[in-house]
Amino acid sequence: MRRLVLCIVALALLVPSLARAYDLLVLQSKRNPAYDEMLKGFSERRNVSRRVIVLSDYAEVDVARIAREDRPTLILAVGDTALAAARKVRTIPVVALMSLDLRRLQAVQPNLTGIDMFVAPENYCNLLRQMKARRVGILYNPARNGWYLRQARQAAEKAGITLVAREVTDPRDTLTKLASLAGKVDALWMLPDVTAVTRETAEAYFHFSQQQAVPVVSFAANYLGLGAAAVFEIDRAALGRQANEMVTSLLDGDAVDSTSLRFPRGVVLKTNAGILRRLGAPLEE
Repeated sequence: MRRLVLCIVALALLVPSLARAYDLLVLQSKRNPAYDEMLKGFSERRNVSRRVIVLSDYAEVDVARIAREDRPTLILAVGDTALAAARKVRTIPVVALMSLDLRRLQAVQPNLTGIDMFVAPENYCNLLRQMKARRVGILYNPARNGWYLRQARQAAEKAGITLVAREVTDPRDTLTKLASLAGKVDALWMLPDVTAVTRETAEAYFHFSQQQAVPVVSFAANYLGLGAAAVFEIDRAALGRQANEMVTSLLDGDAVDSTSLRFPRGVVLKTNAGILRRLGAPLEE
């Protein structure tokens, strides 16, 4: 009997009570230093009660059941796997971070909002203008990133830049599409597009850069070592702080709407000075 009582007490401590609903259910795709850095920035602002579940620690997680039983006010989904799991919940707001699927899924899920993994196109266009680029090649999958290309065209027009776009619906088409840009562009703009840029095709962009003597502007610092002239990286701690502001607004009663998605505010420009000198594309301080 005593053992039974102890088991009941242990379960009561481990399983959140229905009467003790918390503010935030944090779904983290996996244990990852990048996610940890973002969540550290998130915690710097207003403190909210939360439960954190790392999905990779479990064989299966029934997020809909947890949301129904725990009654959190909203869900913070970090990463693509977490966003996929959170999609099963339709009754409370979901704020998604560090997911390339966010913009596509938000169009069909009205309770979903968050911050994009894409840097605002104005940042890139201002940089390319400084590099004296006038015709810029860009490869993209219209089904995933057509929305971004539309905004990029508007930003490019304001900056006096013409985008020479090529649609890629299969990674195997990347080399052919890049070849079609030879002699037609004076820079490449590399998007975080999982169709147009894969582990197998990424180096082709820098081979094109060498052959055509044009700079590549990309989205991750590891590409600087491969030959990118410059990259815009998202400041993860700043992303966490921005996410906290969004969560705070929702907890204070603001509604999720179709215009609530945001570009990341904190971005860092990193350059490869050697590549810039070799290609004759100096940047202003």
